[in-house]
Amino acid sequence: MAPGAPSTTSSTGDARPAPLNPAGLTPGYFAGVMATGIVSIGAQLRGFTLLATVLFWLAVGFYLALVALTAWRFVAHRDRMSEDFHDPARAFGFFTFIAATDVLAAALVGVGRSGVAAVLLGVAVLVWLVLGYVIPWTAVLGSDRRPMLDTANGTWFIWVVASQSIAVVAASLEPVYDGLRHELAILAVFAWSVGVVLYAACAVFVALRVMLYPLEPRHLDPPYWVAMGAVAITIVAGARIVEMKDAPMIDVTRDLVAGLSVVFWAFATWLIPVLVAAGFWRHVLHRVPLVYQPTLWSMVFPLGMYSVAGIYLGRADRLPVVEAVGTHWFWVALLAWVLVAAGMGADVARKVVAARPLT
Repeated sequence: MAPGAPSTTSSTGDARPAPLNPAGLTPGYFAGVMATGIVSIGAQLRGFTLLATVLFWLAVGFYLALVALTAWRFVAHRDRMSEDFHDPARAFGFFTFIAATDVLAAALVGVGRSGVAAVLLGVAVLVWLVLGYVIPWTAVLGSDRRPMLDTANGTWFIWVVASQSIAVVAASLEPVYDGLRHELAILAVFAWSVGVVLYAACAVFVALRVMLYPLEPRHLDPPYWVAMGAVAITIVAGARIVEMKDAPMIDVTRDLVAGLSVVFWAFATWLIPVLVAAGFWRHVLHRVPLVYQPTLWSMVFPLGMYSVAGIYLGRADRLPVVEAVGTHWFWVALLAWVLVAAGMGADVARKVVAARPLT
């Protein structure tokens, strides 16, 4: 769906595009920025500087466009945005704004733009603190609808991604702001710990939904890949924390974080065949058409995140096999990005043509 296209949604939040209009902007569209930004970081780690630069600026342009469209939607279509906040199948998509902001911040740290990255981190932390309490209440706890487990889906794991993205940037900024080393260490470990606990909670809710309610092919949509992406970014956050200088919060958690990061990498690796099999069951056995939809960006980001996670963890813990896996997986992530970006471009072009008045 083109940015700003309205949509009707299924219980899993699938978008069905209609003519161009900001009213139905998908809350999780910032996943496109996340995907583009993380593939840019992967390219930088691989030494492909030109590719990394191009992807970074594409991510920045994508981010600014979505911020403008979201602001427009808030002013002109506040009722539609309110509906999204109260929809458990879509509300957690708002956390993609936090993760997208932090992905850009992490990329900026890598090229020495730490001042801008620090500002973006401040924005992300503020929004994270607000949405972390607002969304669970408006979408889940404050709803009269019971039971609600049938609404749990892969987008719920984006809350985990948002938390861990804050840990990544806080740990990345620590070498630059030595005077704030202790505060950044507390923030990094705090966000990482919250993310780990949230992952366990989301995994339980989603597993219960799968076991207690009928599972149709349309339900296994691309956001379920975020279950793997959330583990992958937890690994990156852990690797960055392990590399931080000594501080009371780091000293008491370094070994725990390092060990769990390896465990999480093994689990993320195990999840990939499961998710591929789910896609085969959905698209091949049950012939659900594989066409462009905004939620496909939620699949690209985990692929890129898994590559970056392997590279970071392999270097931080001196695990050459893990680093090699991450290095080669980059090509899978880049291919996925190209295919989804091409699909989005074609979809935007089709919407623009359809919106032109007949002469």
